[in-house]
Amino acid sequence: MTEILATKWLGNTVETWAIAVLACLTVSVVLGIVVRWLARRVAQLAARTKTRADDFAGDLLAHTKSFFFVAVGVLAGAQVLTLPGGVRTALLRGVVVVLLLQTGLWASALVVAILKEYQARNLQSDPAAATTIGALVFIGRVTVWALVLVVALDNLGVDITALVTGLGIGGIAVALAVQNVLGDLLASLSIVLDKPFVVGDFLAVDDLLGSVEYVGLKTTRLRSLSGEQLVFSNTDLLKSRIRNYGRMFERRIVFTVGVTYDTPRAKLEQIPDILREAVEKQEKTRFDRAHFKAFGAYSQDFEVVYYVTVPDYNAYMDIQQAINLHIHARFEDAGIEFAFPTQTLYVVRPEAAASGE
Repeated sequence: MTEILATKWLGNTVETWAIAVLACLTVSVVLGIVVRWLARRVAQLAARTKTRADDFAGDLLAHTKSFFFVAVGVLAGAQVLTLPGGVRTALLRGVVVVLLLQTGLWASALVVAILKEYQARNLQSDPAAATTIGALVFIGRVTVWALVLVVALDNLGVDITALVTGLGIGGIAVALAVQNVLGDLLASLSIVLDKPFVVGDFLAVDDLLGSVEYVGLKTTRLRSLSGEQLVFSNTDLLKSRIRNYGRMFERRIVFTVGVTYDTPRAKLEQIPDILREAVEKQEKTRFDRAHFKAFGAYSQDFEVVYYVTVPDYNAYMDIQQAINLHIHARFEDAGIEFAFPTQTLYVVRPEAAASGE
């Protein structure tokens, strides 16, 4: 048995290899148990507190993978062994790559946790948060893993300068091939940063109407009034003329009332006051003007302008209905008749025209 333990392999006795393996297993198992226990304890603590620091710590611990424990154990076991320079260098590089991978997982989880927490905190007061978070999460993850990849390749001895140059040339070719997709991606970033609209806004795009449901990296989706979903590419949407009713603070209303041509002038002079009264009797309105506008083809036309001080469309329709009923009642009391399309036909008899009658 002593001879077996004294047998050497790669410069180390079997006994040394056994100690190294035992150290590797012990460190891996103990570290895994400790981290899992800490994760449970931190999760319990986070459930009882309002601070977010313990939630972030719990997310990081929950994203600690088993290969990280194994890598730390291998690093600990390697300290016992006497290894050739090349083997030790390769082993250390492999461990560093594993540690970088775990660091990438931690950083990615932290970015997502912070942004999701921001979204949950600000979604009610700032609906743009829902629009922003999706793009920022994607950009954050891409940035984290790009850095991890570059550092890992540098650790493995890859010439980063040549790689970046090659990626630059290849990136130009790829950009030309997928320019439409990149255009939509850049348009998505423009929507996120400039915020011409956010989730929940009601938009009119050309002759299409709908509420914004989702803003993605390539498309924006609206729910129309009739129920179907409208899908626009981000580039096409930003090129369109958009009317955003979600940013409306008040609504300007213009409507016309026509009365018959046989209405006496005294009653015509009363009509602007009647129209003013009809508007001012309603709540959430601001009267602007009422004028005898024009002599129409079959009516004498009065134009009314007022403002509804709330953006809600149903509120506007309730107010307009009340105004119309009030005008109808006042006209009925005053004996004023509404105009309707009519034509007067004059017929002249030939014998009457010849006699000059």
